[in-house]
Amino acid sequence: MDPALVIAFGVAVFLLSVAPGPDMLFIVANAAAGGRRAGLVSAVGMSTGLAVHTVAAALGLSALIAAVPEALTVIRGAGAVFLVYLAVSAWREGRAPAPAEAAPQPKRSLRRLYVMATLTNLANPKVVLFYLAFLPQFLSHGTGSWPVPVQLLALGALFIVIGLSVDGTVGVAAGTLAEKVLGRPAVRRRMQRASALVFGGLAVRLALDTR
Repeated sequence: MDPALVIAFGVAVFLLSVAPGPDMLFIVANAAAGGRRAGLVSAVGMSTGLAVHTVAAALGLSALIAAVPEALTVIRGAGAVFLVYLAVSAWREGRAPAPAEAAPQPKRSLRRLYVMATLTNLANPKVVLFYLAFLPQFLSHGTGSWPVPVQLLALGALFIVIGLSVDGTVGVAAGTLAEKVLGRPAVRRRMQRASALVFGGLAVRLALDTR
């Protein structure tokens, strides 16, 4: 794999992970109701869902590319369109007033929290589309490149490690982090706009990539 692509991927994933979203709000709400362990378990559940998406993308996407090489071009085109949609949505959210804070949830068992977090991630169709749009542009090609399934699994694993680090931190420090990050409209807007710029830049890169 190209080290430059891996570094770019890691930076993009980190920026996207720290932008407040449904997963983070879910983790914060459960941490606020059940404490640090509940927040951390919720974060692990979200990452479990990402692991399933990673394996599915590696097996299904790599098989499609192997059978129909032209499919990668179609996927990149569709991915660029989807990323533009995400960029516009994130930019609009960054301009909107801060949403009301999530209502505290009643305490649940850690096992139930884990299952709920996993299913919440698995049931999100945008995660599947995001994987199809995001991962292919960081694949290396040519002599000496890793097989596509291995590259997808490696990128997915890096995605999970970074995402779990961010979500776990949010879960453990939910009280302070929720107040400082999600509770301040100015900070939230900046993070949403940074996310929008990342999505927009990736969309341009996908559209211009002729490999």
